[in-house]
Amino acid sequence: MAEKLDLISKCVRTFQDFPTKGILFYDICPILKDPKALAAVTDLFEEHVRHTYPQVDLIVGLDARGFLFGPLLAQRLGVGFVPIRKKGKLPGLTSSVAYGLEYGKAEAEMQEDAVSAGQKVLIIDDLLATGGTLHAACELIKHQKAELLGCLVVIELKFLNGSEKLQSTPVFSLIQY
Repeated sequence: MAEKLDLISKCVRTFQDFPTKGILFYDICPILKDPKALAAVTDLFEEHVRHTYPQVDLIVGLDARGFLFGPLLAQRLGVGFVPIRKKGKLPGLTSSVAYGLEYGKAEAEMQEDAVSAGQKVLIIDDLLATGGTLHAACELIKHQKAELLGCLVVIELKFLNGSEKLQSTPVFSLIQY
């Protein structure tokens, strides 16, 4: 496990002042470029979910980087995958929630029929910063009357206290800064 975490950590790079001045952006693109690092992320998430949430029915991924890890994990677990997108990107009836980012505001939405009441759901994304995006996703899942088991992230920026915004929702992060 330590070897996999080390490989993943070495692939994360930072960019100062992106997307706006004062933001330090944590880039996971090198993980995607390295098949061993991508497999390590998927392996560690899979091990955690199989051990902690064997009853999971659905993986929900956040736009856009949750779309990169979520389907891989869902396939390994033999469960479905559902996207939560930025407002206006999904057809049909949708539910949406507005939220704040560390550098602006946004709205997240999902299709009304994507998640059924009672389904056991895990949310996945690349990064937990201030918690706005994940909190909005949690609210969408609760609106569908599904059972939110927890959230999975590659990176958690602990100094921004984003997990506090998620209240009692458990967060599993591979790397913490």
